[in-house]
Amino acid sequence: MDISNRIDLTKTNELTKKKKIQPVIGLALFIAVVVFGIVKGNVDQKLPLFLMTGLALGYILTRSRYGFAGGFKRIYVTGEGSLSTALLVMFALAMVLAAGIQWSATMSGADVPGLSSVKFLNISVLLGGFIFGIGMMLAGGCASGTLSDLGEGAGRSMIAMTTFVLGSLPGLMAQDALNNSAIGQIGVKLYLPDVLGYVGAVAVSILMLAGLYLVVRRYENFRKKEGYYEATVYEDQELPIPNQEPFKLFSYATFHKLFVQRWSFMIGGILLALMFAFILISTGHSWGVTGPFVSWGVAFLQLFGVQFTAPVFADAVATANGGILNDPGSLRNIGIILGAAIAFLLAGRLAFDGKFKVRDVIYYLIGGFLMGFGARLAGGCNIGALFSGIANFSLSGWGFFLTLWMGGILALKVFAGKVNIIPPDRHQK
Repeated sequence: MDISNRIDLTKTNELTKKKKIQPVIGLALFIAVVVFGIVKGNVDQKLPLFLMTGLALGYILTRSRYGFAGGFKRIYVTGEGSLSTALLVMFALAMVLAAGIQWSATMSGADVPGLSSVKFLNISVLLGGFIFGIGMMLAGGCASGTLSDLGEGAGRSMIAMTTFVLGSLPGLMAQDALNNSAIGQIGVKLYLPDVLGYVGAVAVSILMLAGLYLVVRRYENFRKKEGYYEATVYEDQELPIPNQEPFKLFSYATFHKLFVQRWSFMIGGILLALMFAFILISTGHSWGVTGPFVSWGVAFLQLFGVQFTAPVFADAVATANGGILNDPGSLRNIGIILGAAIAFLLAGRLAFDGKFKVRDVIYYLIGGFLMGFGARLAGGCNIGALFSGIANFSLSGWGFFLTLWMGGILALKVFAGKVNIIPPDRHQK
C-alpha cells in the first residue's frame, strides 16, 4: 500500500469514528437541553415550552432541508419548484388551522389568538420587505434559516448573524421614525375575516395560493422546455437504505430511517404548519423570530458601555437586563439552533463549513445587516411578517410578500456570480 492510500484510509477511519460518536453527542445534547428546560421551568413555566418548541422547529427545518428563502431562490436558479410548492401547502394548511382556532375563540368569547400578527400595511412594511429580500439572498437564508444553518455548522451563517443582530437596532429606530411620520400614517390594517368572514377569508386566501401554485408550475414547465431545469438530488447518505432483510428495531437500517434519512420538503412544510398551530394555541401569539434580536444587540453593546435611553428600546433593555436566557422568544431561537445541531449530530453530519472567500464574508455581513434592518422596519421577517401575517389573514402579509419577492429577485440578478452562494448564471448549478 503506497503512502497516498494509507493517508486516504486514515482519513476514512477518522471520518467513520466521528460519525459514530456524533449521535452519542446529539443524544447527550438533547438530554442536557431537556434538563435545562426543566430547571428554567422553575423560573417561568413558559421557558421550557418555548425552548422545546424551538428545538422541534430547528429539527424539522434541518431534517427536511427546508427554507423560506430557498422557496424563492431554488426555483429561480434551478427551475425546480418542489420547495415553493411545499411552502404554498404549508401556508394553506396553517390558514385552515388558524381559521378553526380563531373561529372557536370568537364563538366562545375568548381573546382571538394571532391578532398581534395583523399589522398595519404601510411604507415600513413594504420597504422592510424589499430590504429583507435583498439581504436574505446575500446571506444565504432568512431568519429561521440563518439560525438552523448556524446549528448545522455553516460559517456563512455565523458571520451573517452578527450583523443581523446589530442591524436590528437601527432598523427599530427607523421603523419608529417612519411610522410616526406623515407618510407612515398612510396605509391600512385589515383582518380578512372582519370583511369576508372565516370561510370567505380562507377561500380567498387559498385561491391566491392556488394562483401562485399555477405560476410555479408554469415556470417549471417553461424551464423544462428551455432545457435548463435541475431536479432536486439528495445526497447519498440522505437516501433510504435498500434493505431486503426483515425489520429489526435495533439495527442501523432502523436508525437510518428514524434519524438520518432526509424528509421531503412536503413533510417539512406539513410539520411546520402543525407547529404553527401549536404555537398559536399554546401562546396566543404566532411564531416570530427576529424580535428578540434587538434584545441580543442591546445586551451585547451594553457590555461595552453603550447606553440605550430612547423609549423605543425600553422593552429590549428590560429583556436584556433580565437575562437573555429568561426571555421566552430568545430561548425559542436558541432552541432552533440546538434542534438543527441535534439533527445533524444524530445523522453524523455536523461539520464546520468554511468554504468561502474574504469577498464572500463582506456580502454575508451586508446581507445580515439588511435582514436585521429590514425585519425591524417591517415588524417581522419571513416568519413574523410573511408566514404569520398571511396565515393569520392579515393583508400586511401579502404586501410584505410582494416586496420581499421583488427584493429577492433583484438581488439574484444584480449579485449573480459576485458571491459564492449565487451562481453567475441561473442556468448553472
